[in-house]
Amino acid sequence: MNPPLQDILIDRKTISVLRLDLLHPLYGGNKVFKLKYNILKAKEEACEKVLTFGGAHSNHIFSTAAFCKEQGMPCVGVIRGREEEIKNSSTLLNAVKFGMQLHFVSNEDYRRKESTEFIQDLNEKFGRLYLIPEGGNNNEGVKGCTEILKEELTVYDYVFCACGTAATFSGIKISSSSNQKIIGISVLKGENRLIDSANHWLKLFRKDPIKEDDSLQTSSILNSYHLGGYAAFSQQLFDFKNDFEKEKQIPLDHIYTAKLFFAVNDLINKKEILNNKRILVIHSGGHQGNSDFEKRYNLV
Repeated sequence: MNPPLQDILIDRKTISVLRLDLLHPLYGGNKVFKLKYNILKAKEEACEKVLTFGGAHSNHIFSTAAFCKEQGMPCVGVIRGREEEIKNSSTLLNAVKFGMQLHFVSNEDYRRKESTEFIQDLNEKFGRLYLIPEGGNNNEGVKGCTEILKEELTVYDYVFCACGTAATFSGIKISSSSNQKIIGISVLKGENRLIDSANHWLKLFRKDPIKEDDSLQTSSILNSYHLGGYAAFSQQLFDFKNDFEKEKQIPLDHIYTAKLFFAVNDLINKKEILNNKRILVIHSGGHQGNSDFEKRYNLV
């Protein structure tokens, strides 16, 4: 997989964008990296079905359904919410079209999704399962994400990516060179626990834990650009996304990449990154969910 690089100007500074979103029209972005080794392992273990978790508008659910269809692997999506939500979700309607079987659970049951009892019930209901955690945040998912940052990309001083589970961030950090600073932009509101998840994977893969450092002198995950929280509407972000897309001709999604480029733009404008530093931004895709987001907030 060799995604193209695209150079753009931000405040008269040239930065490079790694267009993972162009890898595949359905499961492009970072999802193909997270799914690759999970599906291989599911086949090696002769599992009957892949099962994963997500909300009604989850990019992970959409991509898993599309990828499994191509790989000939039956799959189940455990969806947080009520079954009637499907009619308002193009993500779920497409997942069903791709062949995914949906299983709706309450918010309370969804919080139990990692419990032994809950998983046992799922196996009894659906057969021998291979479980992929929400967002693909497991060993195989992180392993796949180590393939995002190719050797020729280690020339960049800063590498930025959006963070929801920190699997992508961890994979990029693991494969980075010692002189690179890998910066994650958390899309979540509240206490930043993603750094703990990243440290877990770094310890497992590299035995090289990282520490959060808001000065950007070392790799870190920044928690100041969530703009209201996951899937929340921000007029400031909405306006930025529209202006960015018109000017740069690069599509963004409302939840991840809009916040990512907003953060990079802000840091460059504030001169928090020296002009002589080379910047790479990882475009992780996800714009399939834009139509549902815009309908939800009456933006269309």
